[in-house]
Amino acid sequence: MTAPVQPDLTGHVELPWHRGPLASFDTETSGLNIATDRIVTAALVRPNGQVLEWLSDLDGAEIPTAASDIHGVTTEHAHAHGRPAKQVIEEIADALAGELSAGRAALIVMNAPFDLSLLDAECVRHGVPTVADRIGAVQPIVDPLVLDRAADKFRKGRRNLGSLAAHYGVALTDAHQAHADALAALDVARAIAEKYPDLQVPARVLHGWQVTMHERWATNYQGLLRRSGKPDAVVDGAWPLRPVGGAS
Repeated sequence: MTAPVQPDLTGHVELPWHRGPLASFDTETSGLNIATDRIVTAALVRPNGQVLEWLSDLDGAEIPTAASDIHGVTTEHAHAHGRPAKQVIEEIADALAGELSAGRAALIVMNAPFDLSLLDAECVRHGVPTVADRIGAVQPIVDPLVLDRAADKFRKGRRNLGSLAAHYGVALTDAHQAHADALAALDVARAIAEKYPDLQVPARVLHGWQVTMHERWATNYQGLLRRSGKPDAVVDGAWPLRPVGGAS
């Protein structure tokens, strides 16, 4: 059964999140370390279908071959064609804040603690206000990875975006291009909502659920790692943002 439409505290009727305005955000980066790596490219799909894209010059930083082999952007290309990193990060943070402010849209972010936390670190690095500095709480976020883990917890196999797209019948062309991944994440999120009607609640409600969903997954996964010969393993349960330097 589909979850009923709910009124908020003012009596205003709130649509289930997948029927309301949705934006989607993705980054391609120089690596996987939130504290030290950089945003190379980013894309924001706005609710009206407009796509905003950015390419940073990384302020002269290098892109390791392992990263450029994935997303195709070399150090030389970024330095030659990218815009100043500080300007790019300022624009990204401002654009996300604009979509989230005053409940304009829910923001789809696949594996949100990575992209959003790395953006925070970049803001600090360049001395610009973070999304939270601009609007307060960074919400509502919808994370297809969190939803899939919670809704189908015993399914075997990988849960990266390509795997989720294949599982939910979503087309993903140009994988590891920020605009393509953002569009695919948006379609995957909607597909999850259609498959699991219990998740069809207002965005503000779903956001709170995901905080708990991710914390439970992290606790269980940490326990599994420790029982599997990694007694010091720590899995950060913070969502949708984690402190820079937190556990993976």
